[in-house]
Amino acid sequence: MEKENVKLLQSFTLENLPDLDVAVLGALELFEEKLMPHLDVSQYKHPLVVGSGNAEVTGRIIFEDVDAVFASESTYEEKIRYIETIDGVVLISASGEKHAPIIANCSTKLGKHLTLITNNEDATAAEYLDNKHPFDKFVYPKNREPYTYNTSTYMGMILGHTKENPKEIYDYLRSEVDNLEFPDFSGYDKFYFIIPPQFAGIKRMLQVKFIELFGRKVARDIETSEYVKHATTIVPSDELFISFGTENKHWGEPKNRLHIPLPTDANYGLMMAVGYYLIGKIQKAHPPYFKDHIAEYVARAAEVFGQDINPIVE
Repeated sequence: MEKENVKLLQSFTLENLPDLDVAVLGALELFEEKLMPHLDVSQYKHPLVVGSGNAEVTGRIIFEDVDAVFASESTYEEKIRYIETIDGVVLISASGEKHAPIIANCSTKLGKHLTLITNNEDATAAEYLDNKHPFDKFVYPKNREPYTYNTSTYMGMILGHTKENPKEIYDYLRSEVDNLEFPDFSGYDKFYFIIPPQFAGIKRMLQVKFIELFGRKVARDIETSEYVKHATTIVPSDELFISFGTENKHWGEPKNRLHIPLPTDANYGLMMAVGYYLIGKIQKAHPPYFKDHIAEYVARAAEVFGQDINPIVE
């Protein structure tokens, strides 16, 4: 696989930030070469899995078949204190910074063994690990990306869990998705993604990416093909309905429908890749809302968190 997108990600500046679809292709190029850590936390019988934002979503995907409790930065402490069966905390954080050290500190103070899943070997949250077990810390590879893209970070963790082949996902995007006839995305400021029910766990991840890139400039709904049957389309609007896997034959005017076929063996890694890839294509067709504001936002975020935060995550 030619690593053209990885090379681009290694060299971009604040003046020429890449779109999200480039980050997707670059992540898949990276994972073609990098081995994922084997994530084994089987010693926990009833862990608390904690993450902020899309880290929480990633945790729910990775541990969906485990008898786990899930929490965000807003709910973890109460669950640690009052759910007595919790026998360890699994903290997922790409950077291991911001809320992560606070969560890690609280977990150990309350007597819970901590496992950190991260992309940062030098994460501050790692200071709270006991470093006595092979399951204390798992560090996944990542690319250099714009702040908040977090594409290679969480995609790597998900692929490490699902064992999907990144080369096959890359080829699917290039040979199948790129050859579809897309409508003019610039003609729409409202999008409705209809995803297969088995990927319900990724809804929030796709929603967050829309929010990060477009704010309130572009409206979005992300629902499964089962949930869309309920009262989500009472008020009609000229939005583009994009269906994944099963073709949409009911919602929106036929001219406002786009179908993305999925392989029969598709799993969460591919669903994340194709979802982000389409959002990247939409990003290209609209004004550069994210690129115009990310530096200003990062400056405010650094003040809020009291930490150094850069618009480019090295």
